[in-house]
Amino acid sequence: MIRSPLEVVLTETPVPDSVVPRYELAEWRQQFGLVAGITGAGPDGDLALATPDPAVAVLERWRAFRRIMRPQFSAVAVGTQRHGTALAVHEQDAGMCVVDDIDGHLTLRAGLLLAVTVADCVPVYLAHPESGTIALLHAGWRGIAAGIVEQGINRLCNIARSSPEQIVIHCGVSICGNCYEVGSEVKEQLLGVKESPGPVDLRAVIAARAAKTAVDRVTASSWCTAHDGPRFYSYRASAGTTHRMLAYLGRPSS
Repeated sequence: MIRSPLEVVLTETPVPDSVVPRYELAEWRQQFGLVAGITGAGPDGDLALATPDPAVAVLERWRAFRRIMRPQFSAVAVGTQRHGTALAVHEQDAGMCVVDDIDGHLTLRAGLLLAVTVADCVPVYLAHPESGTIALLHAGWRGIAAGIVEQGINRLCNIARSSPEQIVIHCGVSICGNCYEVGSEVKEQLLGVKESPGPVDLRAVIAARAAKTAVDRVTASSWCTAHDGPRFYSYRASAGTTHRMLAYLGRPSS
């Protein structure tokens, strides 16, 4: 669990009768008009871009996902990820855009779905509800330590012409602190202090980093990719699976 003064836990709920297993954040749709979700584990839930599966199988899974997201979303933006801090701003009206070496996406455009692939790392959903500006980050420990959360907040504020106090953030389905054991060198890079090896809660670290920028509305998922299997894929729990879920965020066009 997150141990943070900002803690508010939200639960992504299953989407019934979906061909692709999905979980979505009802609160964000109700409060902000945004679709924030993630695919689950299953035959049609693996949306990894780098996989040994035949290309035809990968493309068919993506086609199935895109079909169920229409007509609200005519375009999708996703990237090949490097656990870095590179961000991209998207404006396309239709089709699928795959950008190399990108771990974060931003847009002002309705009908464009931002996406990142995850299997323990934290999908970080950001929004400025007043302008409709949104961002989605892929945040593993390396990206968090390098500052992707702070860069995502700053970039979103610049685009939306807002202050951090007007931003809302949700730390989505990911591995929890009880299940994520790391070495002392990782803790030092994440926390800035030397500690013994042991568990670390990435979502709590993200909340603390966001608080330092003056963001004060941060929530976290109640799900854990590791101990809530087999609902979700977990890289650690499966000893290195190539399967990936797709976290997504968008403002519907209709």
